[in-house]
Amino acid sequence: MKRINYLFLISLLLVSVLVYPQLNGRETVNEDQYDNLQIGYSKTTSIVFPYSIKSVDKGSADVLVQKAKGVENILLVKAAKQYFFQTNLTVVTTDARLYVFVLNYDDNCPDLNIKAENAVAASKDVLFSMENENQKKIEQLASLALSKKKKTSGMEKSKFQIRLEVNGIFIHQNVLYLRVVFENKSKINYDIDQLRFFIRDQRKSKRTASQEIEILPLYTTSSSTVIPYKSEVIKVYALEKFTIPENKYLTLQLIEKNGGRHLEVNINNNLTDKVFPIPEFNSSAY
Repeated sequence: MKRINYLFLISLLLVSVLVYPQLNGRETVNEDQYDNLQIGYSKTTSIVFPYSIKSVDKGSADVLVQKAKGVENILLVKAAKQYFFQTNLTVVTTDARLYVFVLNYDDNCPDLNIKAENAVAASKDVLFSMENENQKKIEQLASLALSKKKKTSGMEKSKFQIRLEVNGIFIHQNVLYLRVVFENKSKINYDIDQLRFFIRDQRKSKRTASQEIEILPLYTTSSSTVIPYKSEVIKVYALEKFTIPENKYLTLQLIEKNGGRHLEVNINNNLTDKVFPIPEFNSSAY
């Protein structure tokens, strides 16, 4: 009997040794994946993400969340109810990352300013629908299109000592990248009010209305709206893929703020002959 009890104790000890590291490892994974945040009722917690916020889901109505006014990458969080039960917050950003936070109530010492880039994203495999292309990839490819050596010609307009030119059209999957040159040869700065993109009818009958379809850019490499005098500025505009039907053209309409130096460039339906593909992020073929 003593021998049986002794063997039983040894077996129990071995099972404990084998199980403990597995439990400990599982706890470590959870700690790495989910950040614990302390939020309060009378104070607001700000979470700063490296990219724009795509979607937000809170686990409980006892928590209030909203984007900070005027920005896309800061989320404001606070308790709607004192002493709420622990809940969670899920955020997806435009660089295709998923963040999960565990929220706890602490009105005395809440976390006030959190940088999400210091947290480990729960997932890096978020897939957006085609109409919501990955923002980070668009930014990278737009920068690549900006540096390409391939150029096209014949798509420009000069007037008032201002030149507007499309000197490169690139494509990757479902996004077109138009490289646009703004040149100001005058002695007065040119302030851009708008640069708009339209699909228009080539001819307008007096008895029929001209149809215009505006295309809104997904991204622009520069937000600057000033073309300094005696200078040249180059930008890339990312647009959702399109083709130009017969008897229509693409119009780039440049409008000066508080001025009259407006220009338009028209591109006809041979657009596909002018497009260069961008096969890879690290491509050096151009």
